[in-house]
Amino acid sequence: MANMTTATTASSGTTMSTSGGGRTVINDSVVAKVAGIAAREVPGVHALGGGAARVMGAIRDAMSSTDLSQGISVEVGETQVAVDVTIVAEYPVPLQDVASRVRSAVTTAIETLVGMDVTEVNVTVNDVNLPSDDSDSAAESRVL
Repeated sequence: MANMTTATTASSGTTMSTSGGGRTVINDSVVAKVAGIAAREVPGVHALGGGAARVMGAIRDAMSSTDLSQGISVEVGETQVAVDVTIVAEYPVPLQDVASRVRSAVTTAIETLVGMDVTEVNVTVNDVNLPSDDSDSAAESRVL
């Protein structure tokens, strides 16, 4: 009897793969974390997430905890994944180029590490970080 491999999605938001030797369960949160790590590594990405998510991220960072899936939303099917990524880009990096590199990095990471096909990676550029934004916040924190 040949080893059969099948993938199914459990109601708890996990992807399960079964073969002759057992089963593998990959939670949706793991897929989101892989996508988040890949997106953060792209040059020109300052941060992930929208304004509220970044505020919560700053609070988590102050407590030495980082949410690696911040700014990432995944929809996982039986064998395919669709990903939405929200980024803050560095100025003056060309936004279309950054979005394209994020799309490529996320696709490669999920297909390589998770072993699922990526149907789409939608990238939303929510903001642009100016170099003066970082120096202004540093100056404010020294005053307080």
